[in-house]
Amino acid sequence: MSAALDMEPEEFRQAGYRVIDWITDYLANPEQFPVLPSVTPGDFSALLPKLPPQDGEPIGRILDDFERLIPQASTHWNHPGFFAYFSISASGAGVLAEALTAAMNINAMLWRTGPAATELEEITLSWLAELTGLPPGLDGTINDTASSSTLYALAAARENAGLSVREHGLAGRGDVPRLRVYCSEEAHSSVDKAVLTLGLGMDGVRRIATDDAFRMDADALAVAIAEDRAAGIRPIAVVATVGTTSTTSIDPVRAIASLCEQEGIWLHVDAAYGGSAAVVPEMRDVLDGCQYADSIVLNPHKWLFVPIDCSVLYTRRPDILRRAFSLVPEYLVTPDGARNLMDYGVSLGRRFRALKLWFVLRYFGGIGLADRIREHLRLAQLFAVWIQEDGRFELVAPVPFSTVVFRLKPPGVTDEAALESLNSALLQGINASGDVFLSHTKVKGRYALRLAIGNVRTTEQHVAAALQIARHVADRLEYSASAAH
Repeated sequence: MSAALDMEPEEFRQAGYRVIDWITDYLANPEQFPVLPSVTPGDFSALLPKLPPQDGEPIGRILDDFERLIPQASTHWNHPGFFAYFSISASGAGVLAEALTAAMNINAMLWRTGPAATELEEITLSWLAELTGLPPGLDGTINDTASSSTLYALAAARENAGLSVREHGLAGRGDVPRLRVYCSEEAHSSVDKAVLTLGLGMDGVRRIATDDAFRMDADALAVAIAEDRAAGIRPIAVVATVGTTSTTSIDPVRAIASLCEQEGIWLHVDAAYGGSAAVVPEMRDVLDGCQYADSIVLNPHKWLFVPIDCSVLYTRRPDILRRAFSLVPEYLVTPDGARNLMDYGVSLGRRFRALKLWFVLRYFGGIGLADRIREHLRLAQLFAVWIQEDGRFELVAPVPFSTVVFRLKPPGVTDEAALESLNSALLQGINASGDVFLSHTKVKGRYALRLAIGNVRTTEQHVAAALQIARHVADRLEYSASAAH
């Protein structure tokens, strides 16, 4: 091993060539590994030494072990057959940007510690707003995930309530009523987690009933707010969703926004998944009403081919968001008067996340992004048609985006417990194939499978393969059931 302080340039260059070659082969042939590894908990750790290394090792040996151990024990989110959760993918442009981000290793906490990072974040987020039809003038910051963005938005809502929580907290105060945040039955669990973190407790979330299309009932919301006010509970925020996790439903944001304005309540819109579809011009209406929201989250790492993590929080009220979080010790006071990203969230350290978004937006362009998402929308509709044509399956929810929620429901089988057992076995059989990976959910108590299309490399061939695997497993399950009788 070299006695140099760090890797010698030529050693780095050769290792770098090898890494790029591996990445190139991996992205060119993402199906070379099963989408789900054949491992059980503890299998991977059993292959590693129990004690840390004392002497350094050659980088070549480390790369050998990476190639031998890591891919085989990984779930491959970049696999075109990854249809579980919300499928994500790292595009080539984003991967290259991540490498440059790591090399520069910028902490953009202050403008002076990252002038380009700070200003590029502003520029790229203005581009993204333009591409999705959001109004000009929104203030945006990039966080790690939508969970953080929603937490920050609800912290701003709490600050906006004028309760002096920043100064006096919540504990031991008799002058602060119970506080409440509203969301639909279908809203993401990150809302609950944010409310827990903010000290409002699980009782601080009230979930509102949904209609037949799994959208929040705005009239039921109005009733809930009135009931809570009458009971002495203080409403502080509503979270509407554009693309819920289970069913990808779209809440009536415009109607909810009108109610929030009347009631003086902060409106946060979770468009982490569905908001990306608005880059397709004919899909712009999915964000209808969002121009009236106080804050909105959109995740480029979900459906815009940016490597995780890249979650954008927009707000019309940056002063409130900053007031909720800004805390500047003397050693971070600077004379330039510039905007400092550290003032808009919990993290002092901030990665240069805007670089990968800049690369991806420039590489694909608005037209290229729209073309790819439009194709994903088409594939989802096609899969939905195929499911309906097979009399054994049924759709469990509408398909407004690129996620299809369905289940196996053979003629004559109506018992929900039996259907859950059957579909659980179906999911297990599909995922055991190694070619596709689906997830499940429950919709109004009904167990269902989710096929989420969002990978930049997914084609009609991959979607057709998922259908064929599902049919094959269903055939096997039906045969086993008939044989048992």
